[in-house]
Amino acid sequence: MTKPPLSPGLRMAIDYGPLAIFFAVNFLTPGAPIARVVTATTAFIVATIVAMIVSKVKAGHISPMLWMSGALIVVFGGLTIYFHDQRFIQMKPTIIYAMFAAILTFGLVTGRPLLQSLLGTAYPGLTAEGWRKLTRNWMVFFVFMAVLNEVVWRNTTWDFWVGFKLWGAIPMTLIFAFANIPMLLKHGLQTGDKAVTDLPPEG
Repeated sequence: MTKPPLSPGLRMAIDYGPLAIFFAVNFLTPGAPIARVVTATTAFIVATIVAMIVSKVKAGHISPMLWMSGALIVVFGGLTIYFHDQRFIQMKPTIIYAMFAAILTFGLVTGRPLLQSLLGTAYPGLTAEGWRKLTRNWMVFFVFMAVLNEVVWRNTTWDFWVGFKLWGAIPMTLIFAFANIPMLLKHGLQTGDKAVTDLPPEG
């Protein structure tokens, strides 16, 4: 039995809810920095698993993007908790960005609409040329974000990096998605309430 598509609000909650919980727990947990790191990372892992379960129950499936990002969160989050070393969870966004940049680059080089297979229902009516340009744009954005994350976490404190994730990376991702809308409209995009809520992952 096919289940109805997720509402925009629930889609956003699944994609960004675990991150919101991570930020909240980090800011609210008292004590030494490493205690906040471990507690926030533990909450992040649990919230991500819950989000995957909700996606399976409500939508009947877990998207490939959620599988990949969820697996990396569990692995690198687990390493952070085990070794009490925040560098593992800080490297995780770089790896996610790099992975998706590589996947989209492969799609461009081989002519395979990989982004379309992931986000097709979010951009109804978009032409092949529109998908090609959108894929190119997201590929460049992911490369930029991978480099930026490396620069930030290697040269700043834990609290600064968390602030960058909250006030920098997430707004930049949403702004970039909105900035693509005029181009997409020129290439057949039919406006709808899912055009910006279904996005490639925020690392």
